[in-house]
Amino acid sequence: MNETVIDSLRHQANAKLDPKKKGALGQFMTPFKIAEFMAGLFTRKTGAVLLDAGAGIGSLTLAASNALELERAEAWEIDSVMVSYLAKNLEGLGVPYELHQRDFILDSIDRIQFNEGTRFTHAILNPPYKKISNDSIHRLACRQVGLETVNLYTAFLALAILQMKQDGEIVIIIPRSFCNGPYYKPFRNMMLATCSVDVIHVFESRSQAFKDDEVLQENIILKLTVGGTQGDVFLSFSHDASFRDLHHRTAPFEEIVQPRDEEQFIRIPKEQEGGDHPEFFAHALGDLGLEVRTGPVVDFRLKQWWSQEPQPGTVPCIYPHHLTEKGLEWPKVHKKPNAVFRSPEVDKWLMREGVYVLVRRFSAKEERRRVVAHLITPEDTKTTLVGFENHWNVFHIKKGGLPLDVAKGLTVFLNSTLLDDYFRVFSGHTQVNATDLRNMRYPSLELLRTMGCGYRPGLNQQQIDALLTA
Repeated sequence: MNETVIDSLRHQANAKLDPKKKGALGQFMTPFKIAEFMAGLFTRKTGAVLLDAGAGIGSLTLAASNALELERAEAWEIDSVMVSYLAKNLEGLGVPYELHQRDFILDSIDRIQFNEGTRFTHAILNPPYKKISNDSIHRLACRQVGLETVNLYTAFLALAILQMKQDGEIVIIIPRSFCNGPYYKPFRNMMLATCSVDVIHVFESRSQAFKDDEVLQENIILKLTVGGTQGDVFLSFSHDASFRDLHHRTAPFEEIVQPRDEEQFIRIPKEQEGGDHPEFFAHALGDLGLEVRTGPVVDFRLKQWWSQEPQPGTVPCIYPHHLTEKGLEWPKVHKKPNAVFRSPEVDKWLMREGVYVLVRRFSAKEERRRVVAHLITPEDTKTTLVGFENHWNVFHIKKGGLPLDVAKGLTVFLNSTLLDDYFRVFSGHTQVNATDLRNMRYPSLELLRTMGCGYRPGLNQQQIDALLTA
């Protein structure tokens, strides 16, 4: 079956899906060019016993059957529309197969706990992309086999790992979001402890891998070997799913996961090795005497003390909507309060008057920069204490302010294109955590002060970047 026929079937099936159900299940169907590329990453071609979970119409299994000497295939798919296409495509393989119209996570938990079912030599996966809540049936089931994860796609990958033979190969297309952040740390620990990372393919356009489904997440293709010996990592890059501009290089594993990184962030380097300005990334934050924390003021904790308008006995509470490119706009008419009454219960969440650099924890997918930083000074707040709401990351020194010249330079650096490119190496989602910022590298204090000399409110991107090159 050729690419045209398979993609035609994919479009047919896609059109029949209920859009609400599709979103609820996190279904995104694999274009056949991607499927072929993924199947081509397998290195052992013979004696293949294949796993395909969340199989859709079977595009990945069909591509794998062209690349491998397939002995047997098992596929999981719960959607009845997909199953009707999948059954026909599996029948055409000409090898023994099983089609499981069951929940892959729950089915796998039973298999693992009771040591039942097939052990696979190969797995090829495009799992569903959907967060799972702390008390969901899938989260609780995964804990039965020691897995802690927050998204269906990482649950699928972890359970596939647990059902592979020694030296079994897994190829998967997934979002980059698992590469960093504290919530995915248990999964990263498990994956890196049990598998070698052999190949990482990066789509340089965030919207082109699944453009038919309007997926805006940054996706990568990952090839792992269960129980494999970790060596250099093969990195490949293409703008989109056509692979017309495919290029590649190898990188030492230490460039991907730094040896002393307790968080085990997975850093995906840019196309070109190294950078032109290593002096900007020479120091750990702690070495500079600086700290960063999540904004300590949480709405629901202080609800009874909120005030819509400043009045005697209150202090400012700064939300992200209060800070724009023009600077601080406070107080501001908004559904959120502008101030909070002081009390012993409130004061412990406030910070002392001072100079702070604030970074938004969340940005829109379409924003130009991932990291958006703002400078705030005592002249802005005119108070001895200030509240920073939980949607901020706050740079500070021992819960107090920074030297003004250092803070100005830090604001310039964090808003630069150079930093944005650096940050995207290890962050594939729009959330910026305090842990991410803590694990970054920074310029020296001297260099920060030098950059700070040129700071003024309202700088555009070109002017910010010029301060670094100067």
